Amino acid sequence: MTYRIGAFVVDTREGKIAQVIGAAGSRVTLRRPGGGLEWEAPFASLRLATREDREAAGLWPAMRRTYGCADCGQLRDAYNEAAAGGDPYATGEALVLLRRHWRMVHMGGA
Repeated sequence: MTYRIGAFVVDTREGKIAQVIGAAGSRVTLRRPGGGLEWEAPFASLRLATREDREAAGLWPAMRRTYGCADCGQLRDAYNEAAAGGDPYATGEALVLLRRHWRMVHMGGA
């Protein structure tokens, strides 16, 4: 099993939530949500972040929930299209736009 780019995981070695930004062999490249330094972790030391993990880290609920916001729907569709296209750069850019919108509009700029 592998984690897709953009998935939130917990690095169980330190209990840190992170976002998958790449993978090679048995190692996964991670970054803290919102950016920052990147690090690598062995696949075996990761687990998928639960809803509770994401909420504790101040992340939005599952991306499928748009709460009637037309912009959320358009940004989510752009992210899904980029992810389906297999271009990690475009996927990352679309994810940043979606997350930025969520923070600024739905979390009051947090």
